[in-house]
Amino acid sequence: MDFDFIKELGYKALDSRLKRISDRMAHDVRKFYKEFGIDVEPNWYLVFMLLQRKGEISITDIAEPLGYSHPSVVMIVKKMTEKGYLMIRKDDMDKRKQIVSLSSKAIDMLPMLEQVWDSCEKTILELLSEDLSILTYLDDIDQKLLADSFHDRFKRQYLNSI
Repeated sequence: MDFDFIKELGYKALDSRLKRISDRMAHDVRKFYKEFGIDVEPNWYLVFMLLQRKGEISITDIAEPLGYSHPSVVMIVKKMTEKGYLMIRKDDMDKRKQIVSLSSKAIDMLPMLEQVWDSCEKTILELLSEDLSILTYLDDIDQKLLADSFHDRFKRQYLNSI
């Protein structure tokens, strides 16, 4: 790439730069999965890992710790269920609530998936040259945005400039 406009813009295009990196990584993980016959989407690993740790939990209990919207978790759960990786049942107390758990197919695949995720983690560490300071910056941004949304900050800046 000769001319990288996003890189040239620097911090002004932070969201685009992060998205581009995320998209590249997801594309390559998807390519890897296809190459090795793994019928999984890159964004499913967090759901696999959370359910592996928690057992059965509601869709809300998946969305909250991941910071995902409820509708996006519903979509992921639906796709994973269609592929046979999840089981869904109605909550005994609240029939409107869906309880999600890993299927036997998913449980059988976990050792292989864990090996894949471990290799992915090592690749990320290699890309970061084992310097995890970027996580400190991301944590700081996360906390600031939780305390005062980007929308509100952006709006204040705009109104102060007019």
